[in-house]
Amino acid sequence: IFCLPQKDSTVPTTCTGSASTQDMESGYGDDLQGECLRKPDQKQPKLYGVGDPTATFSSDSFCLSSRGRVIKWFWDSAEEGYRTYHMDEYDEDKNPSGIINLGTSENKLCFDLLSWRLTQNDMLHVEPSLLQYPDWRGHRFLRKEVARFLSFYCKSPAPLKPENVVVLNGCASLFSALATVLCEPGEVLLIPTPYYGAITQHIYLYGNIRLAYVYLDSKVTGLNTRPFQLTVEKLEMALQGVNSEGVKVKGLILINPQNPLGDIYSPEELQDFLGFAMRHKLHVIMDEVYMLSVFEESLGYRSVLSLERLPDPQRTHVMWATSKDFGMSGLRFGVLYTENQHVATAVASLCRYHGLSGLVQHQMAQLLQDHDWISQVYLPENHARLKAAHTYVSEELRALGIPFVSRGAGFFIWVDLRKYLREGTFEEEAMLWRRFLDNKVLLSSGKTFECKEPGWFRVVFSDKENRLRLGMQRMRQVLKGQSQMVEDASRCHTQELQSQSR
Repeated sequence: IFCLPQKDSTVPTTCTGSASTQDMESGYGDDLQGECLRKPDQKQPKLYGVGDPTATFSSDSFCLSSRGRVIKWFWDSAEEGYRTYHMDEYDEDKNPSGIINLGTSENKLCFDLLSWRLTQNDMLHVEPSLLQYPDWRGHRFLRKEVARFLSFYCKSPAPLKPENVVVLNGCASLFSALATVLCEPGEVLLIPTPYYGAITQHIYLYGNIRLAYVYLDSKVTGLNTRPFQLTVEKLEMALQGVNSEGVKVKGLILINPQNPLGDIYSPEELQDFLGFAMRHKLHVIMDEVYMLSVFEESLGYRSVLSLERLPDPQRTHVMWATSKDFGMSGLRFGVLYTENQHVATAVASLCRYHGLSGLVQHQMAQLLQDHDWISQVYLPENHARLKAAHTYVSEELRALGIPFVSRGAGFFIWVDLRKYLREGTFEEEAMLWRRFLDNKVLLSSGKTFECKEPGWFRVVFSDKENRLRLGMQRMRQVLKGQSQMVEDASRCHTQELQSQSR
């Protein structure tokens, strides 16, 4: 995750509306109410924005091409926290004072289950075809198992077809490939904010494609029944605004379950969003990478592939990977399902740069076909562990009086730390992020998700109990000191005002 550079780094704090107790019962965190530390700007908030990934670009790497300098600049400016973590990673025995990573969305709870399954005899197989160049879409035996797997776990009304499947090394590569084959350089894809910020990098570095933001806020008022709620009306207004600036919108990206909110879209919402896209002839990229990480059964998650009829199947493209649902982010296995054979073939052509070894393809086929182990062993235990970790962190946040948004999907909680920012600016948010890192706990700040309200942070809970406890302890220490700083600054400000009035 990286911080998208922006020219304007100060956005007024928006007071939250009062989230009812009903929100709590339906899965949201402590009610999002309370007073801002300063009065909000009375101007109407901006409903959309067009990203400029290189707004603050600078480079002295003259040995590189212009593209190479931008690519290096992204690495230098965007990965500081992640690089710092890897240089000082916490280890209970070897480095107990190292950094606890509650910022990177990985499932670290089920290594025991996965290591057992991946070392069974059926995984250890070599034959000539696995050591030779495959069909760039992926070996036929793997695409057949992917189609069968998605048909079963997405609950598709009809069996999905192997010819609509393309496999490659992760969703980052898939975002890059899809953006490149769907969009002309300079065109944009709509995306609701807050969103997983690395998508900006995925689509820009190869294809020179930008994102257009559909800004959502935390207020629960009027038609908004939950914080950061996406509606067709907001999509329409954002599309109209972007078009008015002479920028061509080519598609819409939806993440379901949503990252960083842990929210899910209902079947009715999905149909509405897909209908909006069809009316405007927009492609829809559905990122369902957390579809099997919904640990609250009452949510009733539905994949877009479960819908009886897609409004525009030729422009609907679904991605999934084992990185999240199976805790294999280092394995790099991603899947595209699309009925558009032109798109599938174009993406497959890029798979010569993003393909998988034959041995990994064999292992993934063996894993995905083992529905008994997945359904009876892995998923129940994974969901139980996720729920327990989520409960622990949620209770810690409630004890600290910190509001949050979380509905029981994914690995993270969207935490409201705005009361710890006296002026409510992104500069303060960045300083608070730095204090967390200096105190050896890595979080992800709201700016990296293009959130328009400074002070939101994503806290990842899918880790072992000892690391969670230590991470929360370090967070508590930082917030205690930050709270005192805000109180002292407010007191000084009040005294200054009083002395001026005398």
